[in-house]
Amino acid sequence: MSRRIGIVAGAFNPLTLAHTGLADAARAHVDEIVFAIPRAFPHKEFHGASLDHRLEMLRAAGCSPRITEGGLYLEIARQIRDAEPASQVCLICGSDAAERIVNWNYASPDALSRLFEEFQLLVADRQGTYQPPAAFRHRIKSLALPAPLADISSSEVRRRIAAREPWEHLVPESIVEFVRRIYSDRSLL
Repeated sequence: MSRRIGIVAGAFNPLTLAHTGLADAARAHVDEIVFAIPRAFPHKEFHGASLDHRLEMLRAAGCSPRITEGGLYLEIARQIRDAEPASQVCLICGSDAAERIVNWNYASPDALSRLFEEFQLLVADRQGTYQPPAAFRHRIKSLALPAPLADISSSEVRRRIAAREPWEHLVPESIVEFVRRIYSDRSLL
């Protein structure tokens, strides 16, 4: 039986309890969890903390980070799978990201079908309950994410830091001081 690798892909600007909660919810379905950071994103600019800072945050939180060259989910999944060819890859995400994957404007009409031949999605409800398309339900599993984690986002952490509101409870305890130090530079918010 091949190893199953779960991928939590994101900007991690900063890492939040929602990110680590997704990983925790997926542990029963995979053998290893990888936190993937693309060098470039297809749908947003790379801003805020540097790539090195993000890697340092992930390591300090006990996560296993990997940098990928591609930013699309398919590119991320392929790069990690190609590094371990005998593995199966599962993308771990919230329902908001699952909607982006399923509704992305792919170049080919059968691209989504091919995508689901290559990997599975493990999806936690976030910003609404996710209802997968009938054609792909066999490749999409639901994850239980505790309700308080579903509303946490990196942008909310940055907003709270900028507004001088409490934010420390939204990130792993092991990185609170690191986040405080990095984001004390207001230009990163």
